[in-house]
Amino acid sequence: MTFAPCRVSRCLAIAGASLSLLGWSPGAQAQLQSPDAEPWQEAQTAPPAVFSTDQLQAFEVSKDAALSYGIDPKTLTVGNDGVVRYVLVARSANGALNVLYQGIRCQTAQVKTYGRWNNQSSWNTSPKDDWQELSFRGASRPAMLLARGGVCEGRTITGNPQKILNTLKNGRPDSAR
Repeated sequence: MTFAPCRVSRCLAIAGASLSLLGWSPGAQAQLQSPDAEPWQEAQTAPPAVFSTDQLQAFEVSKDAALSYGIDPKTLTVGNDGVVRYVLVARSANGALNVLYQGIRCQTAQVKTYGRWNNQSSWNTSPKDDWQELSFRGASRPAMLLARGGVCEGRTITGNPQKILNTLKNGRPDSAR
């Protein structure tokens, strides 16, 4: 049996698929990259000085969720580091708010919380907050649904903030047309 030579990109894709079959996480798969590629560098970021809860771009997290979710469209940014950042608002039926400043990295299917609004007109930030795998369960569920609903197209960003917002609002275009 002979094997054809393997170009770096094809070998990495095969290796990534193998890691997936072995149960390695998307974050671990993302570590595979061309030897010529520069290591990823996260941009320094601070939570926005202002945000609004009046005109949120709503999205559904669960049909029978106790909280309603939305992002402030004016805080949605696409960074040069490949991170989509936004202010997420979760509101209870009685009006209580939980506000987070988060980022999604489509390439690695991860989310990071940069800050939590303390309802005293300031953000609480922690340098200990790290990237978490997106999941349909647990605390990363809202970010996973945002990623799937319009922020990401597979492992790439859907586009600029306006395109992301349009996709979140109107859904993905039907590719069968």
